[in-house]
Amino acid sequence: MMVNCHAHFWTTKAFLPTMLEINHGHIVTVASSLGLFSTAGVEDYCASKFGVVGFHESLSHELKAAEKDGIKTTLVCPYLVDTGMFRGCRIRKEIEPFLPPLKPDYCVQQAMRAILTDQPMICTPRLMYIVTFMKSILPFEAVVCMYRFLGADKCMYPFIAQRKQATNNNEAKNGI
Repeated sequence: MMVNCHAHFWTTKAFLPTMLEINHGHIVTVASSLGLFSTAGVEDYCASKFGVVGFHESLSHELKAAEKDGIKTTLVCPYLVDTGMFRGCRIRKEIEPFLPPLKPDYCVQQAMRAILTDQPMICTPRLMYIVTFMKSILPFEAVVCMYRFLGADKCMYPFIAQRKQATNNNEAKNGI
């Protein structure tokens, strides 16, 4: 929560007053596709990303209501980025070739393009827009079926198992 959500509060609190004074600036919120839809096993991470998405949306509405059209906002929501943070995360093997982890450079390029063109939101890959749309119109059980089909319902389980094994190995090594 401190990094994924609260950091955005504090950064915005530091810079927004001057932006409001001069009606100029750009607030970029780095969230995640897991701030738009969730999966099992990483509830804390999803909660922090949902929190920052909600903060971003509320702030964007506040700026529009205040008619501060010189202050732009961009919400960045990438799918799994290949940084090693969630190494082991796996979707359904038949789907994986179509949704591999994203390269960090690609995510930066997409975010920069969105910022420079004043795009309010960027989801990478674009397929994430469809998942978000489907989640908003389908009943919950249908979304569960979609997640199961994609293998997204348990995609974090291999990652969690690896972390648990690493923790157990470290505890055994340290005699705990």
